[in-house]
Amino acid sequence: MTDIKKLDLALQGGGAHGAYTWGVIDRLLEDERIEIEGISGTSAGAMNGVVVADALTRGDQETARRALYDFWRAVSRAGMASPVRRTPVDMLKGNWSLDHSPGYLAMDLMSRLVSPYQFNPLNVNPLRKIVAEHVDFERVQRCEQLKLFVAATNVRSGKQRVFRREEMTVDVLMASACLPLFFQAVEIDGEAYWDGGYMGNPALFPLMEECSTRDILLVQINPVSREEVPTSASAILNRLNEITFNASLIKEIRMIAMLKNSLEAQGIENCYQQSLFHRISGEQALENLSVSSKLNSEWPFLCHLFDHGRAATERWLEENFDAIGQRSTLDIDAVYLH
Repeated sequence: MTDIKKLDLALQGGGAHGAYTWGVIDRLLEDERIEIEGISGTSAGAMNGVVVADALTRGDQETARRALYDFWRAVSRAGMASPVRRTPVDMLKGNWSLDHSPGYLAMDLMSRLVSPYQFNPLNVNPLRKIVAEHVDFERVQRCEQLKLFVAATNVRSGKQRVFRREEMTVDVLMASACLPLFFQAVEIDGEAYWDGGYMGNPALFPLMEECSTRDILLVQINPVSREEVPTSASAILNRLNEITFNASLIKEIRMIAMLKNSLEAQGIENCYQQSLFHRISGEQALENLSVSSKLNSEWPFLCHLFDHGRAATERWLEENFDAIGQRSTLDIDAVYLH
């Protein structure tokens, strides 16, 4: 019988693109050789993690797979009433982005002219209702099967805050996914928070310091590099969004690499020096999608991303399963440092 191998998951945020991560987790949960010890997530990555934690308290991996399906199906149903939808021409062309959607263009323009405190004074967020209906946060706080870490950005200090499983609430999850141009800052214990992606997308250090597993699998859904220099306004904004939401991750990985090299030179072993890194990247599947597609909650699109995530994980397991617990399969220097 094959030994069970443990993984920690580091899940990036990215709106609807989090359905790609759903596919990754679904395939890992399906594999009886894999056990997930901890999840660190931001925004959509955090939502995937919290849904899994809630489900594991009342069942097994199959329960978690079903819970993720139900959650993303609910997200899609809620989006059916939204004016931010693809145009008929885009549907015919198979274009998943919303760049030509009148609803998206109006919302994008409004976000540049007035703040969410003005155009959304009641702070309505349909996602909050979905999360509250699908997650029992008291169960999440009691979950012993999974360690959970969710990042948010403190508005006043500009610092990252990582919430542990025992602190998890609907406010924490909404804070981690709070885009400041569209939603009011989320208040928690007298502090205001925005999207965790600005300062930790996702945070890696909790997995290294608070989990026994050596292996961290990063699921990255914000492309790191692009071959072409953007020249149109939409392409420039898209690339700026990608760089912004990768900056904190790259900075943390640089610090980890420097620390590992220093500790190795001194012959010192600790959690940083012993950590092994792996990555499943959605760059190829997502490279032709603009930032507007992160708001596309159509069920066929979410399923499209889910299928890509599952397929990428299948390939990764075939190529790298034996390396888990033995060596890193992510070349940090090549991907992030040069």
